[in-house]
Amino acid sequence: MLVMLLVELAIGGLCGFAANKIMKGNTGSILRNVILGLVGGLVGGWIGNLLGIGGGWITGILLSIGGSCLVVWLVRKFLG
Repeated sequence: MLVMLLVELAIGGLCGFAANKIMKGNTGSILRNVILGLVGGLVGGWIGNLLGIGGGWITGILLSIGGSCLVVWLVRKFLG
């Protein structure tokens, strides 16, 4: 249980970091990247379910990165 949580946090951090690089943002802290990746994973998973896309690690990571990019764009649009 704890191992899976740590794996999810690590993947979330990497997806957040990747989205930050894709969107040409400042790297920020590790915590920010983890939060961005986890929120992006939720958003990407939700969009994937709406479109009927899902299954597999690669698809999940790509959806998470895409969702993270969308979250970064929305934050910049409305808060920055």
